[in-house]
Amino acid sequence: MLSWIYLSIAVVFEVTVAISAGNAKGFTRPGWTAATLLSGAIATYFLSLALLTFDVGVGYSIWTSAAGVGIVIMGVVFFGEKLNWKKFSGIALVIGGVIGLRLSGAA
Repeated sequence: MLSWIYLSIAVVFEVTVAISAGNAKGFTRPGWTAATLLSGAIATYFLSLALLTFDVGVGYSIWTSAAGVGIVIMGVVFFGEKLNWKKFSGIALVIGGVIGLRLSGAA
């Protein structure tokens, strides 16, 4: 159970990495650059804790997939990006893949 908490924290910070990196403008904005690097370090740390229990391939796949879905949702909610049927279908496929990995019994 604790590994899922670690993985969830890692996902939140990975979403933060993407948002910060987008605002860092090629690392020309110091505050956003620092936020990108710090959140990346925190995400990696918590991922490493989760991977003490998860199979590496499964844990990493769930981490990147959940973060990707989170980033798309953040873009729609906070940045005015459009959620069309193609994005929605992609999200559904990713969620299906994560469920499939979870059902593989690898955590």
